[in-house]
Amino acid sequence: MTLLSVAALSVSIHDTPILKDVSLSVAPGQIVALTGESGSGKSMTALAVMRLLPEGAEAQGRIALAGADLMARTEAQMCAVRGNDIGMIFQEPMTALNPVMTIGDQVAETILVHGAMGRAQARDRARAVLARVGLPEDRFPLSLYPHQLSGGQRQRVVIAMAIALRPKLLIADEPTTALDVTTQAQILDLLKGLVAEEGMGLMMITHDLAVVAGMADQIVVMRHGAVVEQGPARAVLSAPAQAYTRALLEASGHRANLPEAAPQGALLQVRGVSRDYRTPRKRLFGPHGTVRAVKDVSFEIQKGERVGLVGESGCGKSTLTRALLGLEPVQAGQILLDGQPVYAHGHPNLAVRRKIQVVFQDPYGSFNPRHRVARLITEPFHLLESPPTGAARERAIAEALTAVGLQPDDAGKYIHAFSGGQRQRIAIARALIIRPELIVFDEAVSALDVRVRAQILDLMADLSRQYGLTYLFISHDLSVVRTITDRVMVMRAGEIVEAGPTEQVFDTPSHWYTKALIAAAPRLPEGIGGSDAARPAL
Repeated sequence: MTLLSVAALSVSIHDTPILKDVSLSVAPGQIVALTGESGSGKSMTALAVMRLLPEGAEAQGRIALAGADLMARTEAQMCAVRGNDIGMIFQEPMTALNPVMTIGDQVAETILVHGAMGRAQARDRARAVLARVGLPEDRFPLSLYPHQLSGGQRQRVVIAMAIALRPKLLIADEPTTALDVTTQAQILDLLKGLVAEEGMGLMMITHDLAVVAGMADQIVVMRHGAVVEQGPARAVLSAPAQAYTRALLEASGHRANLPEAAPQGALLQVRGVSRDYRTPRKRLFGPHGTVRAVKDVSFEIQKGERVGLVGESGCGKSTLTRALLGLEPVQAGQILLDGQPVYAHGHPNLAVRRKIQVVFQDPYGSFNPRHRVARLITEPFHLLESPPTGAARERAIAEALTAVGLQPDDAGKYIHAFSGGQRQRIAIARALIIRPELIVFDEAVSALDVRVRAQILDLMADLSRQYGLTYLFISHDLSVVRTITDRVMVMRAGEIVEAGPTEQVFDTPSHWYTKALIAAAPRLPEGIGGSDAARPAL
């Protein structure tokens, strides 16, 4: 029996072809994964199924749900289908949720919009479905707002909204991309459980082939708006017929050729650092409480060393990073770079601050879209006492762009003219342009496709070889951390619970929490994705 049938689907926007003759099917209780790089047409296929194509789009072909032709439905009829027969889980839960509505009201609203039951019954159903996704009312009252939940908890609310009316088909668009490994494992287990227990079909959109290998019954590989290969997931991943599928698998197991580190003495010294935050009053005139986000953390990074920092969301990584960058003071301890404090006399020490640069997770969000690349990558010049001008400035821009594999002519373009991987190269050029002594990579490759990620990791290895980079690499992707660092630190509840050489920590972890992180990380099964030597095992 077929639940969803897509046959010869083609979509064009203002006469530009976007999807080309796409055909696939989903059966009840089946998980079908759509995979491929950004721009391959995965999300557009999902939007076509939901009949949510952008203005100016024209679609041809057939989309049928349980035998009913969705292409023939009016918008009013599709409004009854969405949420009722088809549920959608979006990639970024914070943008999918209303920040001024409680989680109980948002789940109940999904039910009330379809007139499925009365307000009291909708409230009871919201309570039950939130408990079903791991948010029981005794621990997570319906009166909570989205900002009071973690990323994984917010994603559970979005899933609760999607399954509130027990839809026949669930579409999940990159539901775990921004989540840490343990939360990701919980969400994937939840989705598999819902499919098994409710008998719904799941169309899962992801670029992570390790997730596909552990989840999907069928796989559909897309490129440039067309299906290049599809079939049983295990068969396709074990013996891909198309060169593009093989390239994706090779990139998933890619390991950067990192040069040998040559430590040259301590560069960054973190000594007994603790950081507290004030919490709201529990009663009107009561005292404020405090929460300790970082607890007595101490470590050193040697010159020329590449160090990883891993841990779940909320473990204190971001708080520690802000302190390292001199953006926040600490309540106890000291942070020194080249023997000088990064935060002194109540203010960031600019003499030290110019020696540290950062590369953020979202390259587009970290740039002002109104400025050209030349201005964007020279932003760190304001930290210099005598920033270069004229020909010296142009030469510095050209050298920085060339170092990251771009052309000097790219300096005159705007950031929207570049792909995601090119934007991240520009972000690295901005970090390099003043030759800092330490670079902090904050989830710098987590939002990138596997092939683009492999290119950025190779770039980092080349820059390490060329400039002798010293960096702190923060990520929840353990396979990436393993391939791009010499030493790794594991953080939990504000403390460093384990640290040591990367291979040693991954091969023989001593702390139970490290073991749990490694066990939760998705991985390609043996015999898939090339040789074990080429694939960074966990």
